[in-house]
Amino acid sequence: MLSAYVGGKVFGETFGSTTPWLLALHGWRRSHDDFTEMLRGGAGEEALDAIAIDLPGFGASPVPAEPWGAPDYAAFLGPVLEEMTDQIVIVGHSFGGRVAVELAQLAGERTAALILTGVPLVRVRRQARPKMRFRTVRALAGMGLVGRRHLERARERYGSRDYREAQGVMRSVLVRVLAEDYRPSLARLSCPVELVWGEKDTVVPVDVARAALLAIADGRLAILPGIDHFVPTAAPAALRAAVEAHRP
Repeated sequence: MLSAYVGGKVFGETFGSTTPWLLALHGWRRSHDDFTEMLRGGAGEEALDAIAIDLPGFGASPVPAEPWGAPDYAAFLGPVLEEMTDQIVIVGHSFGGRVAVELAQLAGERTAALILTGVPLVRVRRQARPKMRFRTVRALAGMGLVGRRHLERARERYGSRDYREAQGVMRSVLVRVLAEDYRPSLARLSCPVELVWGEKDTVVPVDVARAALLAIADGRLAILPGIDHFVPTAAPAALRAAVEAHRP
């Protein structure tokens, strides 16, 4: 059943029977439902005391009024922490992991651990160059020879699926977060960080996790054989084990 947080400005679900110690943040174009199986547990397991949020712009939560970056999402979710125990664990998948890194910094010593899976934290190789036609349109737009509408049509045609399917403010959010660099934020983390990665993740390959690990003071990497990008739904038991290892 959905619950409201941050004064009714964001929605999600509370699990367990006592004060939550775990906060779960989902990926782009996903919702809190991705964590349901992990949080409820299997046969003989109790539900974890947790809050799983629909990040603004996804699921039941309204779109932000302006294009936010991950630090803005984290600041917005700060009040949720006041509904939790003194020591918290944050788990983030993909886009939600970007927000989780920033939120862990805001929480400071309250963060007992950070669990990240499939999060595009660093760039490990040069990204493929845009198609020639888009590069040409972009260059012409930079010189003022074609208008914004023409450039937007080119982005629609040649952009990623996430870009094509995002609308309005959320498209601007995507552009903003893709430009963010999380290495400085990772270096400032003092809590334990568990990276739980699918071996067959082609969206955010394991090489990204290995590179991110170099920037983390207290970090470990677990690679899940045969698992793709969607660890919360493909390997909920493995993700739960990583979380429970740091139960406050």
